[in-house]
Amino acid sequence: MSVRELVVLGTASQVPTRHRNHNGYLLRWDGEGILFDPGEGTQRQMLRAGVAAHDLNRICVTHFHGDHSLGLAGVIQRINLDQVPHEITAHYPKSGQRFFDRLRYATAYRETVQLTQAPVTADGELATTPAYTLEARKLSHSVESYGYRLVEPDGRRMLPERLAAHGIKGPDVGRIQREGALGGVTLEDVSEVRRGQRFAFVMDTRLCDGAYALAEGCDMLVIESTFLDEDEELAVEHGHLTAGQAARVAKEGGVRHLVLTHFSQRYTEPDEFERQARAAGFEGELTVAHDLLRVPVPKRR
Repeated sequence: MSVRELVVLGTASQVPTRHRNHNGYLLRWDGEGILFDPGEGTQRQMLRAGVAAHDLNRICVTHFHGDHSLGLAGVIQRINLDQVPHEITAHYPKSGQRFFDRLRYATAYRETVQLTQAPVTADGELATTPAYTLEARKLSHSVESYGYRLVEPDGRRMLPERLAAHGIKGPDVGRIQREGALGGVTLEDVSEVRRGQRFAFVMDTRLCDGAYALAEGCDMLVIESTFLDEDEELAVEHGHLTAGQAARVAKEGGVRHLVLTHFSQRYTEPDEFERQARAAGFEGELTVAHDLLRVPVPKRR
């Protein structure tokens, strides 16, 4: 069975707390796993969440602050220790190549796995597979940072009433899907476009064009909300978003499910993030993330 879900491994900004590990997020997308921003302790959080190194196909790092990348060393070494049999690709800002190299080779270990480095240098497509296209957009932070977006190709949904009206049934349904036409009836006559799903991951950033572009039309948006709205000046100064700002990005983008995360340790009341996001006008599904939470990607409409 195909599974599309977000596994939250950590939700703290800057420093871990008693209840929140450094960042870490695994997106399960059918048979693939994409690990975003593995902060310190990610390897242990993977164990607690039932995520294995074999589940990983890509690693996407938004930027090289420690709470988003210090876990790379342990994760990469675990991938090699477990001798993952397939290629794993790592995406990260090219400007941080020296940090990636230091983390990859932080200590001695035996390399057994093909880890492909595919650094990000500009906005645009990073990879295309039959299941999705992976894109990146530059964000606005104190160091170079990129957000990521997964776009599934559009498909087609067969319409039983139109098939019946044209007398198409049984093996002929598969035939018209494969060939595009049958006896003068086109595939467009008996089906409609099934919009592909979209997922976006937006971490440390001020409000910027990149954040809005990533969120546009997404079924799920995972986005930082480090500060509450009363601390907006701090958010702007340090290159972060407030709960209300994150919600406005989601609202303007028509996001279906908003996941808020990356919380400053100064706050002890998670419900306030939801209250401020709702006050900003976001009416879709909303999750205030906590460690080890699993959030299903919304089903297609």
